[in-house]
Amino acid sequence: MSYPTPWQGQQPPWQGQNSGAMLASHADRERAVDVLRAGFGEGRLQQEEFEKRVARAYQARTVGELALLVADLPQGPMMTQPAAFQPLPRTFLPSPAPPTNGKAVGSMICGVLTTMTFGITGIPAVVLGHTARAEIRRTGEGGEGFALAGLILGWLSVAGWAAFLLLMIVAAAAST
Repeated sequence: MSYPTPWQGQQPPWQGQNSGAMLASHADRERAVDVLRAGFGEGRLQQEEFEKRVARAYQARTVGELALLVADLPQGPMMTQPAAFQPLPRTFLPSPAPPTNGKAVGSMICGVLTTMTFGITGIPAVVLGHTARAEIRRTGEGGEGFALAGLILGWLSVAGWAAFLLLMIVAAAAST
C-alpha cells in the first residue's frame, strides 16, 4: 500500500516492522493537528498545505501516517513510538491542578462532623471556611467547593443551636 506524500517525497515510515503501524487514537490525531496549527501559526505552512495536512490527519489510521504529516515541523515527528513510551512535549500535557487548600478540607470535615458532634464543630467549620476562602482568593489554590460546603454546614449548625437556645429561653421564661 502506497500513500502519496507530495510535500516530502520520501517513503512512508509505516511501511515495515516499526511502531508506525500502530492504529492512531483520536487524541493522537488531535495532537498532530495541534502541531500543524502551531506550524501554520508560525508561518511554516501555507493555508492550502495546512488544510490538506489537517484533512489527512483526521483521516489517518496509523501513528506513522500522523508522524509523516508533522515530520518537517519543529515538534514532529511526535508519534514514532507507542504513546505509552514516548514523552510528550510540555505544551501537550494538561496543566497541573492547583493544590487544594488544607483549611478548606478541614472546614468541610468539621461541617460534616456537626451531625455526629451535635453541632460542636460548627463554629470551627465556619472559621476555617472563611479563612480558606480568603486564602484561595489570594493564592489561587483549589478547594472553593470544600470551603463553601463547610461554611454552609457550619452556619446551619450554628443557626440550629441558636434556634434551640432561643426556644429553651422562651420556654423557661414562659414557665415562670
